[in-house]
Amino acid sequence: MSYTTNLPADAPFTKEQRQWLSGFLSGLASPPIDGATAVVPEEASLKTLLVLFGSQSGNTESLAKSIGKKSQEFGFGAQVKELNEATPDQVKTSANVLIATSTWGEGEMPDNAADFWAALSSDDAPKLDGVNFSVLALGDTNYADFCQAGKDLDARFEALGARRVYPRVDCDVDFEEPSEEWIKGALSAMSEFAVDASDAASLEGATAELVEGSAPVTYDRKNHFPSALLDNVALNGEGSAKDVRHIAFSLEGSGLEYEVGDALGVMPSNDEAYVDLLISKLGAKGDERVATPDGNETILREALINNYDVTKVSPKFLKLVAESSKSEELLKLLEKENKKLLEDYLWGRDPVDVLHDFPCNPDLSAFLETQKKLNIRLYSIASSPKAHPGEVHLTVGAVRWDHDGRAHGGVCSTFLADRLALGEKTGVFVQLAHGFRLPEDLSKPVIMVGPGTGIAPFRAFLEERAFTKAEGKNWLFFGDQHEKTDFLYSEQIRGYLDSGVLSRLSLAFSRDQKEKIYVQTRMLEEAEELWAWLQEGAHFYVCGDASRMAKDVDAALHQIAKEQGKISEEDAKAYVKKLKDDKRYQRDVY
Repeated sequence: MSYTTNLPADAPFTKEQRQWLSGFLSGLASPPIDGATAVVPEEASLKTLLVLFGSQSGNTESLAKSIGKKSQEFGFGAQVKELNEATPDQVKTSANVLIATSTWGEGEMPDNAADFWAALSSDDAPKLDGVNFSVLALGDTNYADFCQAGKDLDARFEALGARRVYPRVDCDVDFEEPSEEWIKGALSAMSEFAVDASDAASLEGATAELVEGSAPVTYDRKNHFPSALLDNVALNGEGSAKDVRHIAFSLEGSGLEYEVGDALGVMPSNDEAYVDLLISKLGAKGDERVATPDGNETILREALINNYDVTKVSPKFLKLVAESSKSEELLKLLEKENKKLLEDYLWGRDPVDVLHDFPCNPDLSAFLETQKKLNIRLYSIASSPKAHPGEVHLTVGAVRWDHDGRAHGGVCSTFLADRLALGEKTGVFVQLAHGFRLPEDLSKPVIMVGPGTGIAPFRAFLEERAFTKAEGKNWLFFGDQHEKTDFLYSEQIRGYLDSGVLSRLSLAFSRDQKEKIYVQTRMLEEAEELWAWLQEGAHFYVCGDASRMAKDVDAALHQIAKEQGKISEEDAKAYVKKLKDDKRYQRDVY
């Protein structure tokens, strides 16, 4: 048998997939070494494994594909699916199931896991006797409902009779090491209990997922590309209460590729002035030798600038300060019944504020053990690679506030706005977001709802639609405080309106009149036309604040479906669910 190693120029593969396949085909075409023969395992010899993921930003999706790839070493043929792509009945017949999920909002399931959870938690859910499972949960300990989605799935699988073959692992934002340990441990444990595949049909789709997961990656969450800052432009007008920046990075020489809808991971450093103040409050000098989170050693000041996330107040830190200061007041605040009082006290405060209120000089090693590793921040990409080859753009709102007369700021947003000089480099990588994509059919209408910095991916969408000359209509809902000072990218957006790329523009500036107006207000005002677009097959996108805006927009969409479709509330829920199932309702919320 002979093989060709030349892929057709128009073959539908990415650059990374083309490289992997070329190497694979070359290996098949090469003569065996020392007379050895190539052995291709038969599908029936593999054990089946269903890998399910719930992902809002793309982190868990990447992990799921890593699980699928790694599972080959343990003799599995893995299917990798979004949780919503599976049903409890399918899980019951799969026998071996690994679940990875993030949590968003107030302990909620990611969008692509909500339907599965609704079915699994219903009274009609099937018993899962005979199913082997384990759960990996991603979250952030700064939130009260840490890893709640993973905890809920873990408990429900157990309640339905499934066998937990490896303990659930709850990961903080620095999830790389614990997730790797869980992957190895869970696959090893699963292989001991796994049932061999009974037929090849159970492996349908496994090969494609594993090939995609096997594509080589040059730069990723662990290995960042040192990217130079090309541009930093203030987008707000004089007198605005906000400070939003247009940030541009160079990708020249990186080999990194992205699509509109993806996110960019950015590695920041802490404000040196803040770090010096913190060192002073700790009673330290800054030149002490200390350990870094990755096991290396450096001086304290460097560690606090580049290695530790030292602007958030963790429960461990509060306990250490309480013990070191012997403050009865703080010890009282830490009592369980005073949770609300503690939340009120911590509002707007950072570790420097706490050390100011409760002076003490804790042991430096003990202090560092209470601090998390400084990690990347993800931002929705605000550019089309077709319109800006070799570049990637972001829309970043600098987070700033005062407390007791001292200026405070978000770590990465002020790093980008204030501290990273033009031409200076910082680490970046591309985070794929397959759940936030423009329709492949360029004739489909697109509705975009993105107030404030939520405009970012929709600037990219419009640039892409303009470049590809998509014939489908485009409708943008944008809002902020004042039109005069806060209409982000106004010149470009109005240009798209004038040229016809943008078919409709609905603006909602909340403070330009006595009664506050928001994007969901405009949706309801234009409900008849919005419903007509949906009936034409429009795709509906939302980007921005998850806690309020996204929920209000979702409620408005349900109301429009009910009133304009003249259907019941239950049927409206089913309609919106169908939009999600068909990938016509997608959200990038944070």
